[in-house]
Amino acid sequence: MKTKTTKIIYWSGAIFMSLWFGASGFFELTKNPVVWDITLQLGYPSHFIYILGVFKLAGILVLLLPNRLLRLKEWVFAGMFFDITFAFFSKIAVLGFPSTIDAIVAFTVLSVTYFMFRKLYTPKPIFGEA
Repeated sequence: MKTKTTKIIYWSGAIFMSLWFGASGFFELTKNPVVWDITLQLGYPSHFIYILGVFKLAGILVLLLPNRLLRLKEWVFAGMFFDITFAFFSKIAVLGFPSTIDAIVAFTVLSVTYFMFRKLYTPKPIFGEA
């Protein structure tokens, strides 16, 4: 695959995930009833919803910075992975499988985006590691 194609796929996925997590984070911080009701129904405490909102918005800022904070982007991808994974299993346990379609879509897009990120940016060693 050409580098240009890889960049297009990466940035398309990064923008999609940023819109997804940005909207979610915004709705969590503004106490949108749809987001809050589902999250509370899944058993998460209200203070946790605010923390999710803050970290989601901070994460998308890092994700959208081109060629910067690459190691921190790894953490953003990990955070998104855990958020999606916990949402998926919480929804299965409480709401049933049909409610997990959004998590499946998000996980698929996140996986492709991360794979393209790894193709574009090879990690550099820290402190002279081999």
